[in-house]
Amino acid sequence: MVGTDVTKREPTVAIKFFSAGTAACIADTLTFPLDVAKVRLQIQGEGNASVKITGNSFLKSSVTPKYRGVLGTLTKIVQQEGPKSLYNGLCAGLQRQMAFASVRIGLYDSIRSFYQDLLNGPNSQAGVGIRIMAGITSGGMAVICAQPTDVVKVRMQAQVFGQPKRYTGALQAYRVIGREEGMKGLWKGTLPNVTRNAVVNASELVAYDMIKELIINRHLMTDNAPCHFVSAFGAGFCATVIASPVDVVKTRYMNSWQSQYSGALDCAVKMLREGGFLSFYKGFFPSFIRLGSWNICMFVTFEQLKRLCCLMGNKDIFSKTSIPAPGYAPVFHFLVEPPSSTAKVDGFFKKRINQWDI
Repeated sequence: MVGTDVTKREPTVAIKFFSAGTAACIADTLTFPLDVAKVRLQIQGEGNASVKITGNSFLKSSVTPKYRGVLGTLTKIVQQEGPKSLYNGLCAGLQRQMAFASVRIGLYDSIRSFYQDLLNGPNSQAGVGIRIMAGITSGGMAVICAQPTDVVKVRMQAQVFGQPKRYTGALQAYRVIGREEGMKGLWKGTLPNVTRNAVVNASELVAYDMIKELIINRHLMTDNAPCHFVSAFGAGFCATVIASPVDVVKTRYMNSWQSQYSGALDCAVKMLREGGFLSFYKGFFPSFIRLGSWNICMFVTFEQLKRLCCLMGNKDIFSKTSIPAPGYAPVFHFLVEPPSSTAKVDGFFKKRINQWDI
């Protein structure tokens, strides 16, 4: 058996929130250079509008691409800007994952169960439609919470060495955007981002859910790390194919200067006019490499963290061995079985303060 043992205890929403946010931050840290390469490839050629000659005829301006391929992009960024540039916007990226992934992944099971009980009644099997609805709902809710962090992350990733920097850091970026563009600037691109993440979340989580279920039901693998690895890889591919066009529009629109595009639809139309249909799949390969590797890191870590939290919150696990329970074990127990009243919460913290001699 690979990974942490399966527990009989069902993880609470608090455990799912904590596990999803932490796993997403780990995955983001490991795959962030691929995300930077994806963003650079997606915004490449931006603003090279066709020049009107006579009547309705247009002449496309020919610009030599600066970046070619994932490895070429990563190599050029390191050569011209240094290795540190591969992690431009990491701070905002981690802020985004804690606010975003914890909601979209942590709430997915609860929303799916809610729709399942509402539409089919209790003890029924969740169909594909219900799973898609749950993915769209949790994805949309997560975007509304985390949109400012996404705007800052994309803009900082798009900064190129040798050109004037728009922002020196994540906190300064929030202040500048808020001052110059108002609250509207921090939520810029919310509509394409909600669309993109609803599509990604539905395809990603539903694909993972169904592939994992199929593998376990057909006894191809047990519910452990290898099964999670295969399911996550399939989910990453499905999500990339379906969401790539929306992702490219979202990235370009969020990175745009004021008044460059009148809206997300205008951005999509100009992209189609300038680069044709294939412009919507710019950076597809790095997107797939990034999303596939991110999914594998995130889902494998997420599943193991859920089980670890449940095991650490189990008071009986230490009573069966001579190993004393560590001081942090009650915290995991608090996540597994949240106190049912305010008095119990106060009692919990007083007990911990006395134990830790704070």
